[in-house]
Amino acid sequence: MSGKVLILGPSSGIGSAVAHEMARAGKALVLAGRDVEEAEALAADLRIRYGAQVAVERFDALDFAGHGAMLDRCGSDGGLEGVILCYGDMASQEEAERDFAVARRMIDVNYTSCVSVLSEAARRLKPSEGKWVCAVSSVAGDRGRQSNFVYGSSKAALTAYLQGLRNRLYPAGVHVVTVKPGFVDTAITWGLLKPGSPLVASPQRVARDIRRAIECRRDEVYTPWFWRGIMAIIKRVPERVFKRLKL
Repeated sequence: MSGKVLILGPSSGIGSAVAHEMARAGKALVLAGRDVEEAEALAADLRIRYGAQVAVERFDALDFAGHGAMLDRCGSDGGLEGVILCYGDMASQEEAERDFAVARRMIDVNYTSCVSVLSEAARRLKPSEGKWVCAVSSVAGDRGRQSNFVYGSSKAALTAYLQGLRNRLYPAGVHVVTVKPGFVDTAITWGLLKPGSPLVASPQRVARDIRRAIECRRDEVYTPWFWRGIMAIIKRVPERVFKRLKL
């Protein structure tokens, strides 16, 4: 399938790694983020490093009214092959409980904005055999844990939305991939685990898994792979026991 790949949130650790992975694979890219200057710097690097065709668009996740126009600009000189949503917001559970504005922002960034922009993208991709949508959710959405349940609930909602979108777009030939990373070595997770922990993956590892999941048309992928087993165990713990665990 030829066409451009739109990366939403290229300035995030995962987004930048995904941009490198896709440029290395020969894809033409559109980098859409709020920090245009940073996106332009990344685009320049990709052009020099890989000879990639890269365009930049301004994208504000919370500017819901502007999502459709942004997508129209991205596809104005040729169709989109796929969309990769990489951005997110994570504050501590304590902050979210203390200040509802913090909780509301997480919900709006991690869920509401994703529904807005991906719904607009879906209307522009279907019916299109071979095209795709990929979005980064989180293992945190697999079960509500006392340490981050506001963040986790926003990711759980995104996961459920992506599952419905996948079923909705399947007859049109548009595939939807849900990516569930565990701990990734990015600014958003800094300080949560000790450096060198085997549970922490590099953004480059996650980006490779994302590319393979898209190519193999996977429905859902945990990255690194061992998080599937970890979360399977966590989901099976009875609630009467789980509520006593400090997780």
